[in-house]
Amino acid sequence: MFQSYETAKSLTWHAARKRIDGQMSHPADSPSWKLLDDKWPEFGNEPRNLRLTLSSDGFNPHSSLSSRYSCWPVILVTYNLPPWLCMKRKFMMLTLLIFGPKQPGNDIDVYLEPLIDDLKSLWVGIRGVYDAHNGEYFTLRAALMWTINDLPAYGNLSGCVVKGYKACPICGDDTPSHRLKNGHKICYIGHRKWLPINHPYKRQRAAFNGKPEYGIPPEPLTGEEVLHMVENGDRVCWKKKSIFFDLEYWKYLPVRHALDVMHIEKNVCDSIIGTLLEIPGKNKDGIAARLDLLNMGVKTDLQPQYGERRTRLPPGPWNLSRAEKREVCNSFYGMKVPEGYSSNFKNLVSLQDSRLLGLKSHDCHTLMQQLLPVAIRSVLEKPARYAITRLCFFFNAICAKTVDVSKLDKLEEDVAVTLCLLEKYFPPSFFDIMVHLVVHLVREVRLCGPVYFRWMYPFERYMKVLKGYVQNRTRPEGCIAERYIAEEAVKFCTQHLSDVSTVGVPSSQKMGVSKPLSGCTNTEEVLPYIEQHMIHIKTAYPKFRKRTKWLQDKHNSTFIQWLRFKIYVQSELEEDNHGVSENLRWLAAGPNMAVPLYRSYLIKGIKFNIKAQDDVRTTQNSGVYLLAHTMQVASAKDKNPILSNMGFYGVIQEIWDLDYQKFTIPVFRCDWIDSSGLVVDKLGFTLVDLSKIGHRNDQFVLASQVKQMFFVDDPMHRGWSVVLSMPNREYNDVIGDEVLGDVIIECEPFTRGMPNVDTFDELVGELGGQNIRGGCEDIWIE
Repeated sequence: MFQSYETAKSLTWHAARKRIDGQMSHPADSPSWKLLDDKWPEFGNEPRNLRLTLSSDGFNPHSSLSSRYSCWPVILVTYNLPPWLCMKRKFMMLTLLIFGPKQPGNDIDVYLEPLIDDLKSLWVGIRGVYDAHNGEYFTLRAALMWTINDLPAYGNLSGCVVKGYKACPICGDDTPSHRLKNGHKICYIGHRKWLPINHPYKRQRAAFNGKPEYGIPPEPLTGEEVLHMVENGDRVCWKKKSIFFDLEYWKYLPVRHALDVMHIEKNVCDSIIGTLLEIPGKNKDGIAARLDLLNMGVKTDLQPQYGERRTRLPPGPWNLSRAEKREVCNSFYGMKVPEGYSSNFKNLVSLQDSRLLGLKSHDCHTLMQQLLPVAIRSVLEKPARYAITRLCFFFNAICAKTVDVSKLDKLEEDVAVTLCLLEKYFPPSFFDIMVHLVVHLVREVRLCGPVYFRWMYPFERYMKVLKGYVQNRTRPEGCIAERYIAEEAVKFCTQHLSDVSTVGVPSSQKMGVSKPLSGCTNTEEVLPYIEQHMIHIKTAYPKFRKRTKWLQDKHNSTFIQWLRFKIYVQSELEEDNHGVSENLRWLAAGPNMAVPLYRSYLIKGIKFNIKAQDDVRTTQNSGVYLLAHTMQVASAKDKNPILSNMGFYGVIQEIWDLDYQKFTIPVFRCDWIDSSGLVVDKLGFTLVDLSKIGHRNDQFVLASQVKQMFFVDDPMHRGWSVVLSMPNREYNDVIGDEVLGDVIIECEPFTRGMPNVDTFDELVGELGGQNIRGGCEDIWIE
């Protein structure tokens, strides 16, 4: 990597960038990174030393031709690179390829020995590495920070048990587990341990497991403690000594194996959707679950009632009526989302069976981040609905691109309360190990930084690339190795050729600013003329100099004529053209009167459509949001408006491309929602009435000033729509801003805090309240 000038420069980005106190936007801001710097100063003082992460998982190279073959690539990623590069395909190193047809299991350490030997050599140092950026030779060192895997592979690499009573790799011996006799499975309940000591939930009995909770959360074991346990034969929670402990620094790392948020989020989503819609194979409710409630002595009114031919299950707080199931499915079926946001949900919804089928990992991600809280707004009773909504809000907050360290303690307390609420209103069979692991996610964010550096999405995408390399079905690993080596050779050659793009990094068309905006850099140039024009108006009309609204309206109607006179007439008479740029002269001259109209336009990698285009497509790309510094008036007679930031939601009706000869500027003509059609409810959902159009005299906006939104019909209020934001998944490196603009990249949360839960105990008190849900049909099982 250091042979390339640009790559060598990027490898020291983490040391040269600007940092913001209290914010984590990269693993370099995390305590794990700083621990290596503090414990081994000679390693941390050299910014070119590499920080690596390892990921491994199995995939079937034969697609649908074989369901048993499992091939395991071992991939390394370098964290020194900036966020827009480090997880990209170009910088993923395929270090090992473990052949099939069987997965290696606990014997994976045998295959990892050559890699561990190389990591040992890199820790000691490799002399004579040439740095093309600085033009010098240096000693390169590298450290492996953690591994990224799903839970089964987590157990294979770490050596810990991930099944049974001690399945939590963080809690270990103190895993809160309980065996369900009728369900023949182990559930993981008891999250009241993570609540504050004086929390009222700790004293409640019937609403939980029939017992008060006086325990405290278990302390995670350090690497030194784990190493001492496995070396002394303590194999209760450990199957073996991990080969990674052969690395000198491994036992000192606070997080050695990272939990994969992608798989956790998907499994939790599948459990929620499967239980609410009673999908066979994913439903956590049933006769066995009700008998387990009876054995535990909680929610006994939900026990099954046996008949001659059928068994009746009273509806619980988690059950939906048939009408509610149809309403949820119809809500999903009617959702039109922006292009590239997710799958087309019309293809995933079965209205006949009231089910969601074929959900992929990213579909579950979009559901938990934004769509599920909207779909269930009008179903379930308030406590159960709020519990699910809180869990979705948590995943939304945990996946932020920038982490505010000061809010992590509150977030950790909130997720503990959320899991306790779920224990109140869902059966114990719902709480598998994936639901329990949610309580530990905040800890890993605090120690390791943002989640998107530690989830499996980029590695899963790369495995699809490797699967595409297979041409010879009898030798899949050989095909992958040959194609990978050939691609690496081509990448190295392209670094020495001009005007040749390399494989594995998104093109500038997707990441950068689109070409029509290349000439639109006139804001600072025009600003002095705006100030001069306002002074000119106040001088010409002294009677109106204190009427802000009148001055602004006059400025809007006369500025362009005044600017044209200022640039072309006065400057020529005074023979002073030195301060006027060519762009400003073209702007003052005005655009070509023949304006081309477009149905679609690409701005900063985001596709915008007009409303007419969206009406005939399955996607929605016409919604926009504008944050403007404008005047706000109390009424039409208000002569003293206040200048402040104000948000506007609209729908694109036309896309104009103004031609100024030397450059073009795209503008949108939008129907803006009137303030009477905008409401924010107590959960933080922004609701708009798209039929209430306002601001008809000011419909145009620069395309570069808006952010894409989309609107989903509100199932609770007919005629209203819920506003959801479209995340930009790519960092824009073209602008050259060293401080990452993370706010515009992440999915904005619905609300800044969790919904209030103080009133829930009035609905379900200490005695458990009425658990049978009224107004819902009984469940009959043959």
